[in-house]
Amino acid sequence: MGFRVVLGVQRRRHVRLTLPLLLSVAMMAAVWAEGRDYYGLLRVSREATTREIRQAFKKLALTMHPDKNPGDSSAHDKFVEVNRAYEVLKDEDLRKKYDKYGEKGLDEQQGGRYESWNFYRYDFGIYDDDLEIITLDSGDFEAAVNSGEIWFINFYFPRCSHCHELAPTWREFAKEMDAVIRIGAVNCGDNNHLCRRKGINSYPSLFIFKSGQKPEKFNGERSKDELVRFSMQFITTTVTQLWQGNVFSEIESAFSSGLGWLITFCSDTGDCLEPRTTQKLAGMLDGLVKVGWMDCITEEQLCHSFHVTGGATALFPPGSSLDQQDSVLWLNTLDCKEVYTQVMNHLPDMELLTTDSFQSKLARHRWLVSFTFGDRSSTSSEYKKLQAFLRNDHIQVGRVNCITDSALCQSLYIHKPCVAVFKGLGIHDFEIHHGKDVLYNIVGFAKDSVRAHVTTLQPDNFPSDRKEPWLVDFFAPWCPPCRALLPELRKASIHLAGQMKFGTLDCTIHHNLCSRYNIQAYPTTVIFNGSSLHEYEGQHSADGILEFIQDLVNPSVVVLDSSSFAERVKGRAEGQIWAVDFYAPWCGPCQALMPEWRRMARLLSGQILVGSVDCQRFQPLCQSQGVRAYPEIRLYPGNARQPDRFMSYNGWHRDAQSLRSWALSSLPRASVDLTPETFRSQVLSGRDHWVLDFYAPWCGPCQHFAPEFEILARILKGEIRAGKVDCQAHYQTCQSAGITAYPTVRFYPYLGTRRFEHSGEPINSRDSNMIADTIKQRLQQLLPRLHSKSKDEL
Repeated sequence: MGFRVVLGVQRRRHVRLTLPLLLSVAMMAAVWAEGRDYYGLLRVSREATTREIRQAFKKLALTMHPDKNPGDSSAHDKFVEVNRAYEVLKDEDLRKKYDKYGEKGLDEQQGGRYESWNFYRYDFGIYDDDLEIITLDSGDFEAAVNSGEIWFINFYFPRCSHCHELAPTWREFAKEMDAVIRIGAVNCGDNNHLCRRKGINSYPSLFIFKSGQKPEKFNGERSKDELVRFSMQFITTTVTQLWQGNVFSEIESAFSSGLGWLITFCSDTGDCLEPRTTQKLAGMLDGLVKVGWMDCITEEQLCHSFHVTGGATALFPPGSSLDQQDSVLWLNTLDCKEVYTQVMNHLPDMELLTTDSFQSKLARHRWLVSFTFGDRSSTSSEYKKLQAFLRNDHIQVGRVNCITDSALCQSLYIHKPCVAVFKGLGIHDFEIHHGKDVLYNIVGFAKDSVRAHVTTLQPDNFPSDRKEPWLVDFFAPWCPPCRALLPELRKASIHLAGQMKFGTLDCTIHHNLCSRYNIQAYPTTVIFNGSSLHEYEGQHSADGILEFIQDLVNPSVVVLDSSSFAERVKGRAEGQIWAVDFYAPWCGPCQALMPEWRRMARLLSGQILVGSVDCQRFQPLCQSQGVRAYPEIRLYPGNARQPDRFMSYNGWHRDAQSLRSWALSSLPRASVDLTPETFRSQVLSGRDHWVLDFYAPWCGPCQHFAPEFEILARILKGEIRAGKVDCQAHYQTCQSAGITAYPTVRFYPYLGTRRFEHSGEPINSRDSNMIADTIKQRLQQLLPRLHSKSKDEL
């Protein structure tokens, strides 16, 4: 069945800005009119990465900290400002809110506390300045460890003394193994949820990650040699000994697969590579070059045929021959990294795609294409490894020179070096990579992109007048929250394949389109369905997006305006109850409440009507209702004779379950309280079916279950009676029924005769719908028996 989103939301007024600079200035003015310039306080650009923000803050902390300025009475206030700026900009969600709404969209308490000067000097970001160590966080951890490369990761805590003791050794080890495997670090102070999810319960914890295998923990002596020995076990690529019996078949087999050979010739004269070095190189060059060695003492004649008279090392590219020595690269170094660099530079480049071949090549196959502009970047030699990592995913790898094929690049709106995945459905079905320009990130992007259904949008394929529903993400490549959202969009697109299309629009290139839809901050995610649109305000997660779309298809919250509020809430029918959220879009707590409010509304379906009022759009309405702070949550009870009467929610917790319990507490009871006498006379001796909740007033789970039991009582009303037994007040009754834990749910069916069973039938669920289904199924099973008893009585 087709998917259709029906939205009764007015299109926002169109604002046309002809220059990207004008758009940027307007956005900046809107933000900074609300307060301080956090980017200016930290002395970073709006495009700064999280690492750059952390490094900038550390520099300021070491000079501005009150501990270093004891004579400055204003030092504390100045540093609180800087610390607040850091706390906001390092967090992706807070950074987006700040970019869009300024300080008024933030919690006022954010950044009020700070650490001692010594903390920033010695404990803050231990490995931030180490080039060989890659600091990973929640946003890129999974992409890294699933890229196909080997990762050795140090999970540490800033205040852990053992972590600081290990740091110098970890740096030496990282330099030793640089380019052999990836050396990473995770700050569990900043990434507590990630570390807990990975089962980290002590620091430092050192784990090897290899794609497709269970992570393995290092428990040995924390010395550089032991760390190297342990990590080398995971480089399982074979180093082949070549001799007269296998050399030509091995070389021919590799050449036929497009692989070259790196051979080190060992003799009693000259130099050859050490076994550990060849093993490292085998791992570094896996999928590109086979690595082997030849003993020229026992295979002297064979070595002569390779023009080798002593120890030496040479690269034989695919297709080279012994007679064409100019194609062979003779290496005059024994250093692992130098050998690797020279080999990579000498290997053939990625396949060059031109205007003539581009469309035909990409029509039937999936491609990862690197677009370059003249000079190749310093990382381009690493790109040669992409084919090896993507071979199993059937993704081909190529490159386009946008200097010689400028028309092709311009038709795709590609104006600077980038990498893109083309998905085999034509040249306009592609996605550009906006993550880190490192191998593991590109590999992860390529694998995710070919499975997902996200398209890079341009003016000619923008869905403004399409009938099918689209989710469009308006973003800027320099924006960290935007980059964090992109993989979540891919996950969501997989779940909604065939029901909704997903696209991204780069506002730094297509600024006219972005200004037409009044895009004021990045990322802004909008659902298009013909002429209707709705902006997504939830968390940057696939689950949040899916939940939001589900709510659009089947809205659980009624969007109220002045007239509908008067008609439906003020004019509600007798017994009808409304829960209403008065909010402002720029309010941070309001944004946090939105997904929980929608979730609560679904939980209350059929019990209480749920609505929301945008007090920015309908300010006169909110003022007339006395709303002075956001969010204001109110419950309008079912007494139609008092239309203005309401109760405000003053609870600490604004999660869906807490709000639901509060709302349900306003409903009239559908269950009855039982005493020992009524338990015996009505339940055990009566002629009704009963479901009972045995509880204790002090029991937290009992209090949580109480509103659920009331929903159950309403679902079953007319068929099964519902009762509650207070086991603190009526201990003997509960003991005789065999109750040993609270809450306990029991079903007491009437079987046509007087009942003496005190225990009833246990039901192991606390979900009202599941309990109701279980009881109804049980009654269906009992029907034949009940009919038989009825005939006997007649």
